Amino acid sequence: MASHTLSAVAASAGIGTGKIFVVSSPDLSYEAGTCNDAPAEKERFEKAVNTFKEKILEKSDSLKEKAGPKEALILDRQLLLISDPSMSDEMLRLIAEGHSAEEAVDSVCNIFIRMFSGMDDELMCQRAADILDVRNSMLKLLLGLKDTDIASVPKGSILVARDLPPSLTSQIVRENINGIITEEGTRTSHIAIIARAMEIPLVCGAERVLELAKDGDTAIVDGDQGLALINPDREELDKYSELFQKRQRKIARLSQYLGKETVTADGQKLSLFCNIGTPEEAARVLEQSGEGIGLFRSEFLFMDKKAEPSEEEQFEAYKKIAEMMEGRPVIVRTLDVGGDKDIPYLNLKKEENPFLGLRAIRYSLAERQRFSLQLRALLRASAYGKVKIMIPLVTCIEELRSVKSMVEDIKTELDGQHIPYDKNIEIGCMIETPSASLIADILAREADFFSIGTNDLIQYTMCADRGNSGLSYLDSPFHPAVLRSVRHIIGCGKNAGIPVGMCGEAAADPLLIPLLISFGLKEFSVDPSSVLKCRHDIHKWNKKDADELTEKIMSLDNIDEIKKTLAD
Repeated sequence: MASHTLSAVAASAGIGTGKIFVVSSPDLSYEAGTCNDAPAEKERFEKAVNTFKEKILEKSDSLKEKAGPKEALILDRQLLLISDPSMSDEMLRLIAEGHSAEEAVDSVCNIFIRMFSGMDDELMCQRAADILDVRNSMLKLLLGLKDTDIASVPKGSILVARDLPPSLTSQIVRENINGIITEEGTRTSHIAIIARAMEIPLVCGAERVLELAKDGDTAIVDGDQGLALINPDREELDKYSELFQKRQRKIARLSQYLGKETVTADGQKLSLFCNIGTPEEAARVLEQSGEGIGLFRSEFLFMDKKAEPSEEEQFEAYKKIAEMMEGRPVIVRTLDVGGDKDIPYLNLKKEENPFLGLRAIRYSLAERQRFSLQLRALLRASAYGKVKIMIPLVTCIEELRSVKSMVEDIKTELDGQHIPYDKNIEIGCMIETPSASLIADILAREADFFSIGTNDLIQYTMCADRGNSGLSYLDSPFHPAVLRSVRHIIGCGKNAGIPVGMCGEAAADPLLIPLLISFGLKEFSVDPSSVLKCRHDIHKWNKKDADELTEKIMSLDNIDEIKKTLAD
């Protein structure tokens, strides 16, 4: 058997070796033509929709258990799509005109798939992938076809597929799968998000893998380097066996940091917090010995529903996290919608440039009644733990003052109703815009803390959509403009005597950690899975060495030089 090494996208880290199981795509062809019994066809369509919804709910529950609530939202969005009148009403109209249910589903879904696929924004392309999954699932139901039984693949399998939609990924039994190879997909595609949550090595974009791979062949997935090896020779098998053992030893060494304080080599105490999207994820923070919640994305309470959560529902969610964290800090970001986050029932207006539009705190201040419910819920929950309020996308001091004024009014209401709350609750700013960075000294006079959101800070500083793959060379925390901005923000916080944290992905980057220590960052907030590695990386550095390296880095003028120097 010929051996092949394919270059691909490293989408989920790790190394896996096993026997190939090819996930074949079913034949979804059907006979087009006029249907003479529209009422019967409508009934058949509606039965398929109801079955689809039942199956999605089951798969969502399964995915929530295997990967996490945030990943399960990928499937939950399919329920909203099939119920969206712009899709379902058009399908029913076509059926009433004499088209078959298959043709109605196929043609309407294809219109939306083409529309979203034609957009430059990668997030919109993911919406196309959602609709494609809905289309294929509905056609399988209408045609009486069954899904590939991924749940029954034997232990030690490497899945090979053109793509793996969420409706199939939800069936994966983690202990049976050693790796995944797909011909399509990117690092931000649904399969990549789910594979990372399940800690399954994955490479995407492996061209010709379906042509070269056969059931039962041996394969190696290198999710670190982005390689797929089909029928590797003995030398390659031995090499990867050694790499796998080395990786396992490294993971075992990291376990020594479980439950330990986060300190630098010279004893400086820092805080290592976690980013979460649902109350259930707080358990993972405690399992990994995170020292608090640096970012609770409250919008997930809104996205996981068909209607707006009430004050009581929000209160219970915030209270649950506060109690679980037992006095550790819980920083809750207020509703961050708009931009790439659309919640259908909020009826957000379509904008030509949503990332620069009515989003985040701008939206909340424009919808004060809705915002007041969230602030009341947060204040009430603060009686049960160390809850802090963080304002997203701040661009001016007036936004901070408006929120503080609303909080004071709500405190007066709660006092009148004899409802307990933390009278000294802290209100901070998420610094993620160039304007906030430039006036960080002004904001620091009135904010109780800062948290740097590097994902948006990079995007806005570089004027480059982070979802546009053609601009990926600008999406880097190592650009001198970004590093200068981060240093300035932290310096303003230090001068004002307020703590500064970082909750963007850059907080866990080992190359950046010495710079952040030198700048004076006090709080790192990362994914729970990154806690032990980040604690290890922090422990390697002392302030003197970090300062010396930082002085050299800040004199360089481009990303490549900076990354090369940091990596040496």
